[in-house]
Amino acid sequence: MKTTTAPTSAQTAMLELKKLYIEPTSRCNLACRTCIRNAWEEAAGDMAASTFARIVEGLRAFSPPPSVFFGGFGEPLSHPNIVEMVAQAKALGSAVELITNGTLLTEAVSRRMIAARLDALWVSIDGATPESYADVRLGAALPEVIANVERFRELRRAGPWQLPRPEIGIVFVAMKRNLSDLPEVLRLGSHLGASRFMVTNVLPYTAEMRAEVLYSRALSDIAFLPSPWLPSLNLPKMDMDEFTRGPLYQALRSGRNVAFAGVNLGGSNDRCPFVEGGTAAIAWDGAFSPCLPLLHNHVSYLDERERFSRRWVIGNVADRDLTDLWNAPEYGAFRGRVQAFDFAPCAVCGGCDLSRTNEEDCYGSGFPTCGGCLWAQGVIQCP
Repeated sequence: MKTTTAPTSAQTAMLELKKLYIEPTSRCNLACRTCIRNAWEEAAGDMAASTFARIVEGLRAFSPPPSVFFGGFGEPLSHPNIVEMVAQAKALGSAVELITNGTLLTEAVSRRMIAARLDALWVSIDGATPESYADVRLGAALPEVIANVERFRELRRAGPWQLPRPEIGIVFVAMKRNLSDLPEVLRLGSHLGASRFMVTNVLPYTAEMRAEVLYSRALSDIAFLPSPWLPSLNLPKMDMDEFTRGPLYQALRSGRNVAFAGVNLGGSNDRCPFVEGGTAAIAWDGAFSPCLPLLHNHVSYLDERERFSRRWVIGNVADRDLTDLWNAPEYGAFRGRVQAFDFAPCAVCGGCDLSRTNEEDCYGSGFPTCGGCLWAQGVIQCP
């Protein structure tokens, strides 16, 4: 078992619910190559009005109210009452964000979203040309999405904020087939008025997507694995061009702990962005989970290994108050385990059958284990 230090006072004080992911629906109008729905057998559904009412009731008990992010594993704009849901969350005083594929962002929806005072709209764009975009997002047309976001950008100027608000963000899922499009996607995003950009790696939910990953070596590369037994290398900021590219690559591969301007490249290892961010997630059926990766049963792949992740539901908002779920003893114990992160390094090792599920690991950790979670290794990230 690896040696760990006790959580800091800041970590143990992680008692506030700061951000709540709400999955309005698990339905979607597209069939993207990257989607988790390619690897599950769950029936799709929309969040019932009574379920959302329970969430709103529960959010009133928190002061200050947590931010709300409408997302999950479906297209939020597919829910017939999504605008009303945004408005109700805003009425509580929450900052509210939403992610969309942009295909259902009609003029009417845009006007109503802006009037509801949405704070940020994230749009998934995984290609810079109609061909490369459609190659990933099957059933979608990039020109249509661009036109929808351009219209949203113009309409917000006349909205209640009287500012370039809601903010526009762009999410790009990086893989071998589309990485060359990234510079143009960034330029396209700037044209669309985006002020926030996020790039994440693809998580293969099907065997065919294994060939698309860009992190086969990153998980085990010594530059990303800080160790007290290795010498450190602190690099300054410098131009990234034809003169520096080769030497910097060799420096990264030199067997040292690498930091750029004091920021260690391994600082994102063994850290859960959900627990450390004070977040939780609620599925369309009201199931309350600690994070998006535990929201649904699913299969994913790392190298040649298939891994089954079983969902972990602490309870359902239909039966228990949100404060009760957040303060549940089993949830508090889980947060403590994740902050210490005394899990087997399944994302790197994968040397035994235990790494094929999140049920238990060779360190003796019980369900759910997080050593194989790529969010905790800085590989996958969400807005």
